[in-house]
Parts: sequence; C-alpha cells; structure tokens
Amino acid sequence: MREVSDEILDHYFSVTDRAMDKVKIAVAKNSHLRKIAEDFLDMAKNYRSDAEYFREKGDYVRALGAVYYAHAWLDAGARLGLFDVGDDHELFTLAK
Repeated sequence: MREVSDEILDHYFSVTDRAMDKVKIAVAKNSHLRKIAEDFLDMAKNYRSDAEYFREKGDYVRALGAVYYAHAWLDAGARLGLFDVGDDHELFTLAK
C-alpha cells in the first residue's frame, strides 16, 4: 500500500486523541521532572496540531507522520513515568 487513506488517518487521530485524553502529569509541581513532563505533553500537542494542518492541506503522508510523533511523545512519557495513564497497555507501551 502506497497511499494514506482517510480511514487510516481517522484511526490514528482517534488513537492519539484517546491517549491524549488519558494522560495526566504524574510528577509533582516542585519536581525537576515537571518541566520535562510538560515539555513532552507540549510536544505531543504540537505534533497533533501539525498533523491536523497537514491533513487540511492534503498532505496525508506528513499528517500520518506527525500524528505518529504525537503519540510517540505520549507513549515515551508514560513509559518513563512522567504521565499517569493507569494500566492502559492498549494505548501505551508500559514497562512491565
């Protein structure tokens, strides 16, 4: 398959949006890790916004790449313990 369809984009936007809704910063406000957690979350939001921009412009390949990056920032933050995502092994690759 060499094309990115609306269905594929819809799926990955939905997965990323569900992950974004689930993420809660897990580190204390006075922790030196707080700024890192906030940065990870900001990066995810920015890439999600970029994905929407590319989709609106018809650049589905870049939209898919950006939405993947958005989820990757969330996933990395969850795996590092910066985010509380419960025990959600469906949306996140959590350490065992």
